[in-house]
Amino acid sequence: MKISGYWPIQSEIDIRPLLLSLHSLGHTLCLPIVVAPAAPLKFRQWSPGDALTSGPFSTLEPHEFRPQINPKVVIVPLLAFDGRGNRLGYGGGYYDRTLGALNNDEAKIITVGVGYEAQLLDSIPVDQDDVALDWIITEEMYREFGCSRVSKSGG
Repeated sequence: MKISGYWPIQSEIDIRPLLLSLHSLGHTLCLPIVVAPAAPLKFRQWSPGDALTSGPFSTLEPHEFRPQINPKVVIVPLLAFDGRGNRLGYGGGYYDRTLGALNNDEAKIITVGVGYEAQLLDSIPVDQDDVALDWIITEEMYREFGCSRVSKSGG
């Protein structure tokens, strides 16, 4: 399966051990790249040990010679989230634009937010361009959200 992760910055939860495990299970991994300020993210293939280059906002990205990939699963970092699958990031709207562009009638992607339970808020302000997540996983539990975005949880 094609899975997009991310290289953690600032206080984002470090998913690199998860990426190593997914790679060892045979999944194709990719990381996001910023193409332009108002554009959706693109994804380039990445494997453990590959060198990364500096990107905007202190991010690290796969080299431009790595193939572009359209992931089936997108793992998304969280600054905060609520019990309906809404998330806050760093305010650039990159993931909302990207998830909106990747989801279409022919190919529904799976979105998984990862963060810490302490980042849970009662509600997140949303507008028409915000995209709620399918799953949110923290160190304490997971939450699955359906079409109605009603939270189910288990541990």
